Amino acid sequence: MAIHVHVIDVKNQLQNYIWLIEDTATQNVIAVDPTEADLVIQYLEQHHLNLGGIWLTHWHKDHIGGVPELQHYKNVPVYGPREEISKIPMITHPLQDGDQIEFANERIEIIAVPGHTLGHIVYFVPDEELLFCGDTLFAMGCGRVFEGTFEQMYHSLNRLAALPPQTKVYCTHEYTQSNAKFALHVEPDNVAIQQRTQEVNTKRLAGEITLPSSIALELETNPFLRANSLVEFQQLRQLKDNF
Repeated sequence: MAIHVHVIDVKNQLQNYIWLIEDTATQNVIAVDPTEADLVIQYLEQHHLNLGGIWLTHWHKDHIGGVPELQHYKNVPVYGPREEISKIPMITHPLQDGDQIEFANERIEIIAVPGHTLGHIVYFVPDEELLFCGDTLFAMGCGRVFEGTFEQMYHSLNRLAALPPQTKVYCTHEYTQSNAKFALHVEPDNVAIQQRTQEVNTKRLAGEITLPSSIALELETNPFLRANSLVEFQQLRQLKDNF
């Protein structure tokens, strides 16, 4: 495998993860949604890796906070949503739906997923079946609908649900345990949700990360991907907002 994915646990209140995607042939690394620069720099230097670029999914501060300092550390390309360039002026390579970029001799497809924010994008590596999805799809959950509409978010999640089942899902927060509680609340008889909740609780008790997930696992255990209609999705999302 030409790509190896590293994780940095930011250990902040929002439970962010920073994903580092390494090209194993060159030790060049892409930092995905770097919350804090110091943690990235420290990790790179500790593991003898080189910063080769930054991928951003959306403009929220906990996803772009480390970018200015990382650019100062090393002048690298910053990829991010064209729709949000007014909010992320650091972007050097604006991207939109259907665009393709390359890293580690791999083709990366850009999918627009408005809902959480209007310009949110995700990065899909088809040959390796990896998805870096920011705050759109979570393990057993989805992002809040802040800027977009429920219809946009429902459509965005359906696009991600249609990716190959074995696709590994790398979202940006450790929200699985609280999402599992909600999933169990709305589908108490779902055996897959019961089993996964136990696994997640065991992992968290041991201080372990619950990611990556997979599209197949989400289709079995994520109420938002299991919603059969926009109306049902909207009801679930509003219920979760007040859960």
